[in-house]
Amino acid sequence: MNVRRLLYLLGYRYRLHRKDVPGKPDIVFIARRKAIFIHGCFWHQHAACREGRLPKSNAGYWQPKLERNQERDRQNQDALATLGWDVMVVWECEIASDPTLSERLVNFLGPSTFNDREANSGNQ
Repeated sequence: MNVRRLLYLLGYRYRLHRKDVPGKPDIVFIARRKAIFIHGCFWHQHAACREGRLPKSNAGYWQPKLERNQERDRQNQDALATLGWDVMVVWECEIASDPTLSERLVNFLGPSTFNDREANSGNQ
């Protein structure tokens, strides 16, 4: 199950890829000031996943490229934290294999009291 569908089933309403939020997070909760990034294990170099390994071929190309991705991730998360936002990263490998993902999302977001203010905060 994908994260967006899971959040909807849990009662949360959100915005996608807001350009006015640093880093343009995948999922944004404006009123809660919370952002979720869904990171691909390869592209963002998930250290705890075998998919996050550096390719052996053409390492001179891949290593700097993937390091830039990681640095950009850090900068985006720091910018959000400076603005008072909370950030959660969900790794690609966790979506299908983590039985506690629902619980982690609820713990991060708090109660799922859907209201018009949450869904309609700002225009896309």
